[in-house]
Amino acid sequence: MGLLRLVVFGFIGLSVIYFAVSVYARSLRRESLEDRWAEKHPGEDESPERDAYIEDGMARYNAGIRPKLLLLIYVVPTILVILVLILTNWN
Repeated sequence: MGLLRLVVFGFIGLSVIYFAVSVYARSLRRESLEDRWAEKHPGEDESPERDAYIEDGMARYNAGIRPKLLLLIYVVPTILVILVLILTNWN
């Protein structure tokens, strides 16, 4: 029963962490794209070209490896917990 509780609450906790880190990483990428646009096109804050540039950059970001690396938030703690359980019960 304790293991089931660990799995459920662990998954919930890791999901909250994954969501927060994912939102933060996406916001950093979007801000970076906005800053690059502002450097290249000063004075053009709200234009359809800017929106297209940012959306294209975000689409490339989503297709890249960085968002997939965030899945390690689930993998690494799970492997560590399994390793600790195996080493603790090793006789």
